[in-house]
Amino acid sequence: MQKTSTRTLYDYWNSIRGARSAPDRKDIDPTRIRDALANTFILELDESDKFSFRLAGSHLCTSYCRELKGRSFSALWHERDNDAMETLLRAVTEDHAVALVTFQGTTALHTKVSFETILMPLRHNGSTHTRLLGAMTALEEPYWLGVQPILEQRITGLRLIWPDDVAMEDSVREVATNVVNDVSFSSAATAPLAIPAVVYGRTARRYAHLAVIDGGRQ
Repeated sequence: MQKTSTRTLYDYWNSIRGARSAPDRKDIDPTRIRDALANTFILELDESDKFSFRLAGSHLCTSYCRELKGRSFSALWHERDNDAMETLLRAVTEDHAVALVTFQGTTALHTKVSFETILMPLRHNGSTHTRLLGAMTALEEPYWLGVQPILEQRITGLRLIWPDDVAMEDSVREVATNVVNDVSFSSAATAPLAIPAVVYGRTARRYAHLAVIDGGRQ
């Protein structure tokens, strides 16, 4: 986790969940995450069975030059990343993993900026399928951020974390298989070839444009 807001929110989420796989929505006290609040968001499952923003911090809305409340989270991603993101969301809501994702946002003027986002399961009415807690923060803040809206975003890397030390390999493999950008597979059940790589000084495997960092257990 490269950004303070990401680490702050993860540590708070982990502390309030206790022995549960996810904390309850009503357990969250905004005053406890004051330093990360501007980059924090909550997603909810909408009528189209997609996730949209229920709440979004002020700095996050500024980065996109628009109010994000009520807007689709799923629609932010490039169409080629849709399957990977849907698989990732299932890993969070169904398997109770924490997803750490880096992505590159592009504006209409083709300027680019990299972001780090974290997605964590959140319990609502006894279920973890309809709410997610997260944070999204630019890794660097160019002068134009907040003036030129982000119109397209592509996943560049991910890490899946199971705080209770559950095996991760199958879910990582499923996400990687769904990243089909610039790669053709002979069948839907065939996983893409993993290429060894080093990302931010950590051993990783690269599938097409996606880097999966090893050591995802916490």
